[in-house]
Amino acid sequence: MLSARPKVAELAFQVYGRSLHPELFQVYKTRTVERGGYRAQIDITSAGHVVTWRYEGITLTEVAASAQHPLPQKRRLMSYRLRGERQDSIECRGGVKYQMNFQLEPMEAEVFWTFQEELAQDAETKGLMHSFNSSGRMQLGALSYIHVETRNRTLLLQAFHTFPDDYAIVKVQSLFQLPGA
Repeated sequence: MLSARPKVAELAFQVYGRSLHPELFQVYKTRTVERGGYRAQIDITSAGHVVTWRYEGITLTEVAASAQHPLPQKRRLMSYRLRGERQDSIECRGGVKYQMNFQLEPMEAEVFWTFQEELAQDAETKGLMHSFNSSGRMQLGALSYIHVETRNRTLLLQAFHTFPDDYAIVKVQSLFQLPGA
């Protein structure tokens, strides 16, 4: 199966107060974590990632995907083009909190390749990673890496998605917090 990704200029970041149908995404790697009463499914997809987090009837779904990807608008809580840098937060019923920040970082080719190589080495032992096929223009394909830190009352995710054709990296940090954290 060919696993190239869209151009970085086509990306969007969205958060929903509901789950999304799994068939909406082409998933390459997945991991499920459970701790302290919450459950999260973390997927690396063709354009980025999908995180579905659940706690006592509350569902939050974070999506980094192509803006052209047909996603529903019902119960969409956040929607941003993945450009520059942005941070935002949501407080849900019962005191559940969600915080995110993302950054699109263009860089010089040499710096990009060094970062991608270091990311690939770290990812082998520390997280969830997928290597994409080359687009044909570059010898090496893109990488997606998600580092997951679980605590009893928090889930911290750090996602890195590389775009070799654009010499750009998307960095996303998300924090899901239970009440009292």
